[in-house]
Amino acid sequence: MFIKKWLISLLIVITVLTGCGTVTVENDQTDTPATDNTTGETVTQEIQESNSNDDNFAKATVSRVVDGDTVNIDIDGQEETIRLLLVDTPETKHPNLPVQPFGPEASNFAVEKLTGKEVKVEFDGPERDKYDRLLGYIWVDGENFNQLLLEEGLARYAYVYDPPYTHQDEMKQAEQLAREAEIGIWSIDGYVTDDGFNHKIPTDDQEDKDVEYANCTEAREAGATPLYEGDPGYGSYMDGDGDGVACE
Repeated sequence: MFIKKWLISLLIVITVLTGCGTVTVENDQTDTPATDNTTGETVTQEIQESNSNDDNFAKATVSRVVDGDTVNIDIDGQEETIRLLLVDTPETKHPNLPVQPFGPEASNFAVEKLTGKEVKVEFDGPERDKYDRLLGYIWVDGENFNQLLLEEGLARYAYVYDPPYTHQDEMKQAEQLAREAEIGIWSIDGYVTDDGFNHKIPTDDQEDKDVEYANCTEAREAGATPLYEGDPGYGSYMDGDGDGVACE
């Protein structure tokens, strides 16, 4: 009888010990947080990548349009000049060139679209040029203004220094469509060149190649000054310093 009770007690102890071992193993598995940590790291990485992408953009206000491809902006409390990426509009204020065809139209388009507007500046590659101007795309009302200039035939695709650029494909296509439609700068044969714009192409009010001015006073009264070598009415006798620009 004593032996039987002893065996029963031994079986109970073994059962309890075995059960405790099982509980210990289950607790070890339950406390393992590997899955949760992995998920947390992934979410953090996605947030960091998102913030990194936002670093390419900056909010600004357009304070003044210089010309079609250059504007002044207020950004981070500072006044900056930004040169639009990948576009070149005809000149309106170049010190050594006349006002070029479609230059005023490009400037007026920029004034209409940008002046006083809250915009986003997107950086793509080096942030400044050799003149210390910011380089970027201007986004206004959800549209890439740089590309709008190309679509309107008011700019050529140019100054490709550090390709590839984020928006180069769509901007090249915009230029091609404007060229095929022969709008804006593409409406004048030979006007757009690889180096810029041919300012010697006559406009409607410069078609008379035989025009002559007796002196700079007469040229100024006709509203033709300054006169550049090759322009109708240019004469070396009015170009005192021989720099190719008369009646400066």
